[in-house]
Amino acid sequence: MSQSLMRDVDGRRYAIRFDALDVDAVHAMLSRAYWCRGIPRETVAKAMANSLCASLFCGDVQVGIARWVTDRATFAYLCDVFVHEDHRGLGLGDWLVGEGLKHPDLQGLRRQLLFTADMHRLYARHGFEPLATPERGMEIVRPNLYQTP
Repeated sequence: MSQSLMRDVDGRRYAIRFDALDVDAVHAMLSRAYWCRGIPRETVAKAMANSLCASLFCGDVQVGIARWVTDRATFAYLCDVFVHEDHRGLGLGDWLVGEGLKHPDLQGLRRQLLFTADMHRLYARHGFEPLATPERGMEIVRPNLYQTP
């Protein structure tokens, strides 16, 4: 693992890895997130398997994730950025996104996109800007897809 992907914070050693993923830990985190509350484990596993994932570990325990859906040639969509509640406020989300954006598969892309309800300043520090022409975008949304009635 590259030394640049390790950091000591508050007496704990953190590492960002692209070669390791604990689906159960990620599912436990994402199933509480406002954008996918209640997401099934199988859906998380499939999403992670088909994406570029930067995993944040504290020791051997996964405590964060940043996931890019990408063709690795022209486009990437950053989603599922999450740091466990016990590890927030330490700049780890900022570090995770910044290191993830340096991944070779994300270089030279024409466009990267994300949606967020609350972390605009974090993403702006990494070059993200509001959509210049939001009227050109369209979407299909299935709100509460993972909620049981």
